[in-house]
Formats: sequence, C-alpha cells, structure tokens
Amino acid sequence: MPEPPPQFTLASARPGDAEILADRGPRNAVDVDQPYAFLVEPERTAAGLIEDVATLFLTNRECPFRCLMCDLWRNTTVDRVPAGAIPRQIEYALDRLPPARHIKLYNSGNFFDAQAIPPEDHQAIADLVRGFRTVIVENHPRLCGEACLRFRDRLAGELEIALGLETIHPEVLPRLNKRMTLDNFARAAELLLTAGIPLRAFILLRPPYLDESQGIEWALKSIDYAFTLGVRCCAVIPTRAGNGIMERLRSAGSFAPPRLAALEAVAEAAVGDARGRVFVDLWDAERFSNCPRCGPARIARLAAINLTQTVPPRVECDCELQP
Repeated sequence: MPEPPPQFTLASARPGDAEILADRGPRNAVDVDQPYAFLVEPERTAAGLIEDVATLFLTNRECPFRCLMCDLWRNTTVDRVPAGAIPRQIEYALDRLPPARHIKLYNSGNFFDAQAIPPEDHQAIADLVRGFRTVIVENHPRLCGEACLRFRDRLAGELEIALGLETIHPEVLPRLNKRMTLDNFARAAELLLTAGIPLRAFILLRPPYLDESQGIEWALKSIDYAFTLGVRCCAVIPTRAGNGIMERLRSAGSFAPPRLAALEAVAEAAVGDARGRVFVDLWDAERFSNCPRCGPARIARLAAINLTQTVPPRVECDCELQP
C-alpha cells in the first residue's frame, strides 16, 4: 500500500515541498518541440494603446520553487529540455499565429532558470522575436541577475520581466513556499529597473488563510507596494484550487476562491493609478460567478476595464453575488 501523505496542521504549519508533492495528480502529456498553448489577445500598453500580444506557454522543466498555489507543473517536463527545443517551440507557434506587436514567453516558471530555458538558446530566441517591440518573460526574484541583462542586450525590442510578488501579507507570504521575502523582491526590482528593464508584478487575490475582505485589502496593498517600487503593471490573479494541496486547504477551511465581486472590487479601486496599469486575470472567470444572468456581462465589464483602465457603471443584478 502507498504511504499516506505527510501530516501537518493546516492552521499553523507551512506546507513544504513534501506535502505539496504528496497531493499532486498526474502531469499532462507535453511535446518538447511545441508550446503547450499559444494565443494572441489585445492588451493596453504603457503608452495607452490597445495592441495585440502573442502569448506562448512554453514547455520546459518544472520550476524548482514549488509554490503552494501553483498548478503550472501540470504542463512541464521532469527533465531539462534539449538545446534547440525552445526555439523550435517559438517558431512553431509564430508560424501559426497572426501578427502581433508584443510577445510574452511564459514558461510555467522562470525564464532565467538554466534548467528550464537552456542559456545556449538565448541568442536563437532573441533572433526569433526580433520583430516584436516588447518581449515579456516571467522570472523568480531570486533568479534575477546578470543573465537578465545579457538577454536584454541580445534583443532588438524592449525586455520586460514579470515577477511574482503574490502578496505582501507578512504571515501569508512565508506560507506560500515561494522561498522569497519582500527584500528579495525589492532587490530584484532595483537591479532590473536600474538596468532599464521595466517590470510587471503578479498579485494573488485571496491566497490561502485570508477571507474575502482581507483578500481584497491585501491585494490592493500589494499593488500599492509594487507601484511604490517602480513596477509599472500589476496583473491580479484570483487564487484557484486544482493542484491537490489547495483542495486540502479548502476542506480544512483555510482557503476559498474569491468571488467575481472581489475581482470587481480590486479593479474598481486600483485602475486609473497614474503609476501603472492594473489588469485582472479573466482566464476561466466563469468559475468565480454562479449567476448566469449577470456573470457574462460582469466579466465583459472587467475585460473592458482591462483595456480602457477606466471604470464603467456596474452591471445591475439582484443575485446574491452582487456587492
């Protein structure tokens, strides 16, 4: 019989790698010569224009930082991909996508993790994205260093790096198993901004251990903190279940996903800040609403907020989810 998963007290302990791995399901089948997804969608730029962005979800080795809430490992490999695989993935996607002015190379982890994106591929990657005005990659604050600057120098366009801030809550951040402090984030931000590399930050809405009102409050505080450091764009991500450990936390009463109303509250309070743009992540947003009458219209309103960075009138509905 398999051994039972490690036991811990959810109310007080910090689940680590062993506990997180014990609750995982299977990985998805992936092809190292193809990104596991790719698309083009509009986004409001720092210049206030609405322009198309190609987003490639690259297939590579799993991130070594096993964050409590992450489910991106499902589309990763166990081993390092061979040299040349990442350029082939980019070429595969670009051959099938319509033209765009900007590109996101997201890789379920950290672009400057040498075990995920082989450094020997950096020049080939830079050559493939030469026609884009902006190249946006994601990275862990602790992996930001000279490699970021060297890759910047290879690009024809501007490099932008997205960093996971998640939350500045002093008790919740250490319990996310991210192995990062606010000092780590601030040092990475200073290094990159000094080098002329603009930043965006990922912010979690209602991570574990917070109720709905606390989730809204700390998302807004985290956005303000990021802007204070010089970040110019914040992407607010509603915390989801689906990776195993989050279901255990939910059963224990330590986690519940945010309602659609919480996304609206954060967007309404945060957009229009002269320091930068605020986007709310609307991937599978339907799961956060159980009102078929107003849900689609409210999600469409949030999409409009993302593009315009203004707040239109609320959708009127008498459902229980309406704030």
